[in-house]
Formats: sequence, structure tokens, C-alpha cells
Amino acid sequence: MPEIELSAGTVEYEDTEGEGPVVVLLHGLVHDSSVWRKVVAELRTDHRLLAPTLPYGSHRRPMTRPPTPDLVNEMVAEFLDRLDLRDVTLVESDCGRAQTVAARHPERLARLVLISCEAFDNYPPGLPGKMLTLACRVPGGIPLMVRTLGLKPLRTLPVGLGALTKRPVPDEIVDRWLRPLRTDPAIRRDFRHYGTHVRRSELLEAAQGLRYFDRPALVVWAAEDLMMPREHGRRLAELLPRGRLVEIRNTRTLIAEDRPERLASLLRWFVAEG
Repeated sequence: MPEIELSAGTVEYEDTEGEGPVVVLLHGLVHDSSVWRKVVAELRTDHRLLAPTLPYGSHRRPMTRPPTPDLVNEMVAEFLDRLDLRDVTLVESDCGRAQTVAARHPERLARLVLISCEAFDNYPPGLPGKMLTLACRVPGGIPLMVRTLGLKPLRTLPVGLGALTKRPVPDEIVDRWLRPLRTDPAIRRDFRHYGTHVRRSELLEAAQGLRYFDRPALVVWAAEDLMMPREHGRRLAELLPRGRLVEIRNTRTLIAEDRPERLASLLRWFVAEG
């Protein structure tokens, strides 16, 4: 897997290379780029797809600067600049960093796709998001959280991965996501610092900035999402000057896990027509 040295540390990323429109895929907390594996498999023949693993707890290289949401926003913008990526379709799922990047650093973006993500005042999102924040604040909370999420009988409960997907995520993928937090104290320090430096106003500020994002934007929302309010999808699409909303049934937040073929089809259509 290629790596790039950014000002905050080394970031691993997937890159299908080749020709075609450039699509950059951003994941959420305690996931890595593998959350996009099924979508990448559908689109790689005619798109260049890049998926960085951000310092959200499943990264394998500790950061040289303690990560915060604001720092990750700058890392994403730096990633685009350092690789000289142009006319990018920036896609986010679960986390809301692409909203701030689009509002502050639109110069390399051609399109924006927001997929069932934290927005407005739903930050941290839902009960699982608030539990992750609590785990970062309580001594011993992160190891306890990792042990709980690692118990296979509990992986489908709505306080854990069951809040994010309707279908079980393969055990080998979950184990991959949890291994860095389980085995590396430096990754736990990164995750704790990120979780204790959330600015509740960040996504409200981003929403104001998105009113001036004049490129095509697609909002894709899970109709059965347990963490991201359905009305937030509509609100995001309405405030974006060229926003459109598509709701997908029979899925929760991680549409890339539950309905990857449908999501890939939407992305292909949007990149071609948007």
C-alpha cells in the first residue's frame, strides 16, 4: 500500500491509478480504507479511486502531531495538494470532514458526495458516537470499548456496528479495523486525542460554508439510518446550491457495506452526469 508523508504524519492510502475521473473516498471512525473495498471493485475499471486511511483509530502509523478533527480537515486538503489531484469527486461516509474541506478548500474539487454522515448538531452522531467520545474521556475506556466491539456475539448490536449496518461486516474486516487500537498504545493516544478535541460548532460552520459550494453535490442517505437523522440528508441537499438527494432503502449508515452495488451505480452516474 502506498504512503504519503503529510505535515501531521504518514498516511497510507489505496490508489487504483489508471485513467478516468478521480474519486477520493473518506471513511469514518474505527474504519480504514477497506470499508470502500466493494465500491472500489465496482468502479476501478473506469475511475481512479484513492482512499486514504485517516487517523481515526484503525490507522497503523501513529501521527507525529496529535490528531483533531480540524487537523484531519487540513490533512485531507494537503493530501489532495501533495498528490496534485484535480477535478476531484470528494466522497465521505459517516464522518463529516469533507463538508469542512469543501467549504474551506474547494479549489481542487469538481463534485461533492455526502453519504449518511454526521452533520449540523448531530456531532458526535447518535448513541454510538457519544459512547466513543465517552470512551476517550474515561480512563481505561478505549481498551474496554475495543474489547466490547471485538466480541463477535455483540457485533450486530445497535450500540456498536449494528447501528451502522443491517448486514454483518465480515469478521476479518472488523478484526482489521480494531487491531491497531487493540495492539498499539500510540494509536490509542491518537484516538483519545481526536475524540477529546471535537468542536461541536465545526459542522454548523461547515453548513454555512456549503451554501457557497457551487459545484454539483450529491447527498446519499440511508432511509433506515439509526445514527444520522433522515431530515439531515434533506437539509444538506437543500442548502447546497446544486445539491440533489437520493435515499437508499434497506441499509444503515455504512451503505458501502450494505448496498455497495447500488452506491457504486449512483457514483458512476453522478460523476458522468453531475
